[in-house]
Amino acid sequence: MMRTLPYGSWPSPIDARLAAAHDGRPEYVGFIGGEAWWTEPRPAEAGRRALVRRRPDTPGSPVLPPPWNARSRVIEYGGGPWAGAERPGAGPLVVFCDFADQRLYVYEPDAQDARPRPLTPLSPVGGGLRWADLTVHPDRGEVWCVLEEFTGEDPTDLRRVLAAVPLDGSAAKDRGAVRELTDDRHRFVTGARLSPDGRHAAWLVWDHPLMPWDGTRIMLAEVREDGTFAPPVEFAGGPEESIAQVEWDHAGHLLFASDRTGWWNLYRAPAGERPDAEATALCPRDEEFAGPLWRIVLRWFAPLADGRIAVLHGRGAPVLGILDPATGEVTDAAGPWTEWAPTLAAHGTRVVGVAAGPRSGYEVVELDAATGETRVIGSAHHDPVDPAYYPEPRIRTFTGPDGRDIHAHVYPPHHPDRTAPDGELPPYAVWVHGGPTSRAPLVLDLEIAYFTSRGIGVVEVNHGGSAGHGRAYRNRLREQWGVVDVEDCAAVARALAEEGTADPARIAIRGGSAGGWTTAASLATTDVYACGTIIYPILDLTAWGSGETHDFESQYLESLVGPLAEVPGRYRERSPSEHADRITAPFLLLQGLDDVICPPAQCERFLAKLKGRGVPHAYLTFEGEGHGFRRADTMIRALEAELSLYAHVFGLRPPGLPTLELTT
Repeated sequence: MMRTLPYGSWPSPIDARLAAAHDGRPEYVGFIGGEAWWTEPRPAEAGRRALVRRRPDTPGSPVLPPPWNARSRVIEYGGGPWAGAERPGAGPLVVFCDFADQRLYVYEPDAQDARPRPLTPLSPVGGGLRWADLTVHPDRGEVWCVLEEFTGEDPTDLRRVLAAVPLDGSAAKDRGAVRELTDDRHRFVTGARLSPDGRHAAWLVWDHPLMPWDGTRIMLAEVREDGTFAPPVEFAGGPEESIAQVEWDHAGHLLFASDRTGWWNLYRAPAGERPDAEATALCPRDEEFAGPLWRIVLRWFAPLADGRIAVLHGRGAPVLGILDPATGEVTDAAGPWTEWAPTLAAHGTRVVGVAAGPRSGYEVVELDAATGETRVIGSAHHDPVDPAYYPEPRIRTFTGPDGRDIHAHVYPPHHPDRTAPDGELPPYAVWVHGGPTSRAPLVLDLEIAYFTSRGIGVVEVNHGGSAGHGRAYRNRLREQWGVVDVEDCAAVARALAEEGTADPARIAIRGGSAGGWTTAASLATTDVYACGTIIYPILDLTAWGSGETHDFESQYLESLVGPLAEVPGRYRERSPSEHADRITAPFLLLQGLDDVICPPAQCERFLAKLKGRGVPHAYLTFEGEGHGFRRADTMIRALEAELSLYAHVFGLRPPGLPTLELTT
């Protein structure tokens, strides 16, 4: 029976504990022989990533107990923390990177008295030795990978090379036993892909100040009989061309995803020729077949043995399809999934990926490319509550300044048996994704449902600069960070208010990392929002661009804001820390104390400048958390604090909510 209650006071079975328990998604799918493996989040186990194995016709199960944590810290965002190989008669052999010490370990799960054995040494220098994008070569007795090695204590004191680590454990205490395959002339590298005949290797490189979605290059090297690389040659790419992935097909051709036309499309080229003259676009379309390379080894396509290619493609949300290079046609996979994560693996005609939809969380999904049949093989979605409490999102395109399009997902308040009084407009929260060269996926998110089921609407804004809509859309943010993103979010908020969807007096903004920056900058430069939730943010551009972050993004601001040496005033003018006096709206600030990407010092300086100004706020810090909260207790506290902020500012009465103490 429908009952009338004010927005924000609706009772909901989706509490913070439930939302935290379902946070995260499976990642890094792969095959060892015919077995599918992947990693899964474990919020209740201190946020570790469990390595999961799926034997034939059995559910996936963790391979190692806590505290083993298959997660790499290369470029801090990580990438490819495990790989394996099948050994006839001996079972699988798997190599993984453990988060605690960043060493590589080898593990034989079917062996008697199986336990991980270290393959690499510890390092007393800086952040130590780190490894990612692994490929096991049992015939060579090695695992090939990216090595990130600190040479000093500063975040940028490091080098990256391709390396071969012996599988016999001889390098466990001897750094000198690690064989370097390349020199460190390039700042960033991805793992080497070995050609089917074993004679060539290909990988990606890029250098500061470029980010990988700005410009990358394919390097190609002959692999000599002794396993060393001949001097590599530049095969494709450049400073204005982003190549996001490179692989070999089974016939020995190079496949790569390039945005040379303004869209990441798929190309094929013979390995012995310059692709500028010989590369063939396999399916030229104004849509994306790849995305921004935020981690070392994201995979948007996987070649099949019969010459076809499994691809993720689309505008905005990517979907899985099978591309036939002979015809250029793509046949999309059947099923309810509308969003596929950038992780694909293939074995024979089997393709495994991670997918979700507006009514389901991320699952591990297998497609049989021979029959077109799909099935869930891991992390199966189970409704923890009646799905009647889930939000019903709407895909919208708003108009921003200068008539530009702004893509967004609108989640109105939704409850199966509660409605608001006639004439009441709902409060809304504008959610800003991180990156900022990223995007908000349209999937079931119980954090969003936590708010919408209580009567608070959410709108996710894929502002200018977001991925999924071509290079021109991404480039809108060049030297305009803190302008275009702020304007686009404000334009969406105002549009919702003007059309009568949202209460103009009760609109909040929230975001983490780059989204935290946009949130803080919006509070300092607009009067649209009644309050904000700022999560592990960037607040001081000058400090962040002068060494107060990790190496990967240390020169990101050169394109987002402009060269620091040439426009230092722009850095100061746009920084919320320089304009704390402009902020009058209450806010919540959330920060992990182990965050090296957006360190706590940014928050502390910001709060010092705000002291005594009478702005109600709360600052919550979390030990053991880095960039991105992973522990269940952290996420519970953060969600409840955010809702409490809205209750205080909007005059809401959500039942059973701890009170957030605000100070001035």
